[in-house]
Amino acid sequence: MALIVEDGTGLADAEAYISAADADSYFAARGNAAWDALTTEAKEQNLRLGCDYMEAVYGPRWCGQRKTSTQALSWPRVNACNIASDVVPAAVKRANAELAVRSATTGVLLADQSAQVKQETVGPISVTYADGARQYVKYSAVDASLAAAGLLCKGGSQIPVVRA
Repeated sequence: MALIVEDGTGLADAEAYISAADADSYFAARGNAAWDALTTEAKEQNLRLGCDYMEAVYGPRWCGQRKTSTQALSWPRVNACNIASDVVPAAVKRANAELAVRSATTGVLLADQSAQVKQETVGPISVTYADGARQYVKYSAVDASLAAAGLLCKGGSQIPVVRA
C-alpha cells in the first residue's frame, strides 16, 4: 500500500509528513546506513509509525489549529507561528523521518507503561534506579528541533498574568 504524504492541503487520508524518497535524501546527506538498508515497504511502515507517534505526543502541543476538520493529521495549521496554512514545516518532516528511523531500529516508539522499576537484577548484574527515574524513552533531538522551530506551544495549565 503506497504511503499517502500530507501535501499541505489537509488530506483526509494522509499517513505521514514526508515521503520515503525524501527521507532517503535526508538520511543519505547524514550518512545513515541503517535507513538505506530498509526496503521501501519497511521505510513507509516506519514513516507511518513515526507519524503516529508525532500525532499522539505532539498533536496536543502544536501551535495554532488544524486547517480543516476533515484532515487526517495535525498539519497544515492556521495561526501557527507565522507559517502559511498550506505548508508542512520542514522541522515536522525531519522529525517524522527521525522518528521513523528510530522505529526501525528500536521497534516501539510509544511503549505501554507499567509501574516504575526500582531495582532490576539480570544474572549477576543489578541496577537500582533513582526515585522518579523516567521509565520511557525521550527523543530529545526531535523535541529540541521542534521547539527550536517554534512549533510547540508552551504546555501546562498556566495562563499569562499581566499586572495592570
